[in-house]
Parts: sequence; structure tokens; C-alpha cells
Amino acid sequence: MNILQAPRAVVMIRPHHFCSNPETRDDNAFQTLSNRSATATSQAALAEFDTAVGTLRDAGVTVHAFDDTGTQTPDSVFPNNWFSTHAGGHVAVYPMFAPNRRLERRMDVIELLKRDYRVQDVIDYSGLEQDGLALEGTGAMVLDHIGRIAYTVQSNRADPILLERFCTHFNFEPMAFQARDAQGRDVYHTNVLMGIGTDYALICLDMITDPNRRRQIAGRLEESGRAVIDLTHDQIANFAGNAIELTGHHRLLALSARALDALHPEQIAIIERSAQPLPLHVPTIETAGGSVRCMLAGVHLSPRERISQ
Repeated sequence: MNILQAPRAVVMIRPHHFCSNPETRDDNAFQTLSNRSATATSQAALAEFDTAVGTLRDAGVTVHAFDDTGTQTPDSVFPNNWFSTHAGGHVAVYPMFAPNRRLERRMDVIELLKRDYRVQDVIDYSGLEQDGLALEGTGAMVLDHIGRIAYTVQSNRADPILLERFCTHFNFEPMAFQARDAQGRDVYHTNVLMGIGTDYALICLDMITDPNRRRQIAGRLEESGRAVIDLTHDQIANFAGNAIELTGHHRLLALSARALDALHPEQIAIIERSAQPLPLHVPTIETAGGSVRCMLAGVHLSPRERISQ
């Protein structure tokens, strides 16, 4: 089974003080305010997280779960924005747009990766925050690990200079584009409007504002041999694009229960040709403006062989 696009392991951060981040509310149109108390919201998010971890592990996915007990990092449940991993032993650490999101970076995650996987180098771009630059990992970029293309919505979360630098270091071709939602608002992260599996791609082509660029992107996805599942604006609003392909007992597509409910039967049938949808119930966590893809930082590294004592 080709697992280049579908990692066998993920990193997740358990949120003990979850809430919707006030520092990202201005440009994240997917955020909503909970009508419950802060304590009830936090407890609900923690329960959703733990159930999701159990579901993933039962499906054969390795989950490295870390606890975040601090109160200054409301988006810590979305670790895919501050680091990514790549075949060949490469790790990237990213600069974040919102000041309180910069506090999410933690060395114990990187140390676990070095201990359990073959890590050749860690390229840290985070110092570029001092220059006002951000590139928020696999939220800002949706990576085709097979075709080596970094699909990237232009936003304050994805600086073009940093994108070029990342693509040079990690051997990706940048494909940047503008995207807006049905209300004409700029899309803040690429991974809310598209997700790439091994044999299919989920994408709302209508959100790409330039018709020529829209045709180019659809063409590149089709050239890669993938079936293009064209999502509607309503499906995107229900996080149907915020999904990640994983490898467990077999190939899986992890997405939220809400996202799966939004897909049409013919779209699900295309996915099921090569992957089993794995719905996770995370409605409280989704109020922060991200869903299952944002919660899972894929580990695209080779595990170290354990030396028996």
C-alpha cells in the first residue's frame, strides 16, 4: 500500500482549556461563539478529543497525544499549523500569524519525533515572525506528497516569500491562488477548501477566484490521476474539505461527522474506492474554526527500529 500521502501516525494535542481564539476571529470566518459556559465548552472539547483519539487508535492509526494544560493557547488542539514532517527525515517548524499561536510550539513534540522516528534535520522558520511573516504549515499549504505540489491560498497566513523558501528546501512546486467564500470573504487557510488523498482530491473549485487558475488547479489534480470531488460552498462550510487521509488497518479518510453528513452519496462512493471514511464527532472543537484535518499533524517519517534489550 502506498502510504506517502496517508501517514500511519499523527500528533495530537489534548486541550484542557479549549476556547475560540479571539486573536484569530477577525480573519477566520469559520469561527463561531459557543453558547455554553467556558467550563462546559472546555469539558466538551476534551471529551470530543479523547473519543477521537480512541476511534483513530481502534482503526489502527498510531496517535502521539500530548497534553496542553496552559491557558494562553486556545488553538493548541490544531498542531498541524506549527510543524510538518516529510519523507526522508525532514521536519519544518513554522512562523504563526497570531501572537498567542506562537506559544503552541513545543520541543517535547520535536524530541519525540527524533526519538521514535528517523529525523535528519529540522528547518525552523519561526524566527521570521520577527519580520511579520507567517506560513502556517499544512493549514496554509495542502501538500501533494506524491506529485510534490504545495497548493496555497494567498493570505496573511501564507507569505509568498516563505512559501518559495519552503518549496525550495522541501522540493515542492508552489501553486498559489486567491480564494473567497460565498460571502466574498478571503479564505484564511487552504485546508478548509481542499484535501488531497492518494486517488482523489476534495476541493471547492468555485472558491478559486481566477477562472484560469481554477482550470489549472483542476487540471493538475486530474493529471496526477486523482478523481476530483468538487465540493459546494455549503459543504465547505460544514468542513467537508478539512479531511486527511491516513493509514491504519487499511486506508482511511479522517473527517468530522458533520463533514461526512454533508457529502453526497456519489462523492462518498468515489472516496470508498480507495479509502474508508472515518467520521469523528467534534462539533465543539469546530467552533474554533478548524476541524479534523487541523487536529491531526501527520507523521511522514520512517520509524526507528527498536533495539531489543
